[in-house]
Amino acid sequence: MISHHFRRALLPIATLGVATMVLSGCASGSGADGPGDAGDADGVVTIYGTIADTEAELLEESWADWEEANGIDIQYESSKEFEAQISIRAQGGNAPDIAIFPQPGLIADLASRGYIQPAPEGVQANVDEFWSEDWAGYGTTDGVLYGAPLMASLKGFVWYSPAQFAEWGVEVPETWDEMLTLTQTIADTSGTAPWCAGFGSDAATGWPGTDWIEDLVLREAGPETYDKWVSHEIPFSDPAIVAAFDSVGEILLNPEFVNAGFGDVKSINSTPFGDAARALGDGSCALHHQASFFDGFIQDPKNGNATVGPDADIWAFVTPSAEAGGNAVTGGGEIVGAFSNDEDTIAVQEYLSSSDWANTRVKLGGVLSANSGLDPANASSPILQEAITILQDPDTTFRFDASDLMPGVVGAGSFWTGMVDWINGKSTEDVLSTIDASWPSE
Repeated sequence: MISHHFRRALLPIATLGVATMVLSGCASGSGADGPGDAGDADGVVTIYGTIADTEAELLEESWADWEEANGIDIQYESSKEFEAQISIRAQGGNAPDIAIFPQPGLIADLASRGYIQPAPEGVQANVDEFWSEDWAGYGTTDGVLYGAPLMASLKGFVWYSPAQFAEWGVEVPETWDEMLTLTQTIADTSGTAPWCAGFGSDAATGWPGTDWIEDLVLREAGPETYDKWVSHEIPFSDPAIVAAFDSVGEILLNPEFVNAGFGDVKSINSTPFGDAARALGDGSCALHHQASFFDGFIQDPKNGNATVGPDADIWAFVTPSAEAGGNAVTGGGEIVGAFSNDEDTIAVQEYLSSSDWANTRVKLGGVLSANSGLDPANASSPILQEAITILQDPDTTFRFDASDLMPGVVGAGSFWTGMVDWINGKSTEDVLSTIDASWPSE
């Protein structure tokens, strides 16, 4: 669930608190019969989303100069209950002018029910110019573009110490088999378990395990099978998904390979996901699988306390594919959709979908975007620059986090708990049949 991942990624950053705003100028006219005409421009545009605390302040800073230049007051409200509240507000005629959706499935659901305005011409043009077909597809429902991507994250990085690799005489692997060989070599050379992992995340415990499985499904079975799995055209018990669990199990279920610095295999479930940064930083962990946001945890003086960069304490490579030269990656992001269609709302939508906004926000630090007009040099860290370069590569195959696209009862439910049960020793067959049984009936 990328929305939750994104919020968790903010944990090392000091929270400053943002007073809840009372929205004015909310969209009207939204309803199940279609969005229709939502009223006249009044100089105020309301935006509702999950981005909170320091990140919310940076979001507001990113558009402050544009607001002044265009005479439009953007009023932003964040909520931890966004996923539940946005549908209620839409149905109640109290929708914001614009919403920042952390899950493509949520905007698609509201679009299919006639609440979301089709993307205006300027947004369509920006999406055509600045985003790949993969990304545009996450804002499209039934062939109609309803929203433009905003920010992004890139998953599947393997974090390591370049100095340790040099000491052990090993190199970054180009295939999954080479990564298993690398793992065994480090275990033999160092005499310790190479990998550290932590699935702990309070009520969301288990989500780091779903990221592992998603990476292996995409890299081993390919994007078509990945798409069928996400839509349940093939079940979790399909041989392709079983194979992905088997591959991940070669590392995570092997007591010789995990859990460096923490304990046995089962300690994965009790280890908070951010604590792995400490094991990386003090050298007790050689390899760790986590998304681009993890550099914040690694560089946190109270946690990893290490520098991140190609020539620094810790660097990262993308989880290799089954074959050398694989270019498929998973990640997440937000989609901006509108309930209103007045002139001010359209102007804000067009600005947020532009490369101008992407460069302005990324310069402020801590985030990245897949906008092709974004200069990677504007990113605040080497790993974010690396992630932007990967996302902007026209040869990259991108797929959104599968658990974010699945029904919530699965993606944020049985898939997470299934990963915990699997680490605790439940068989792959039993875990997958339990997840399949939880899939909502049509």
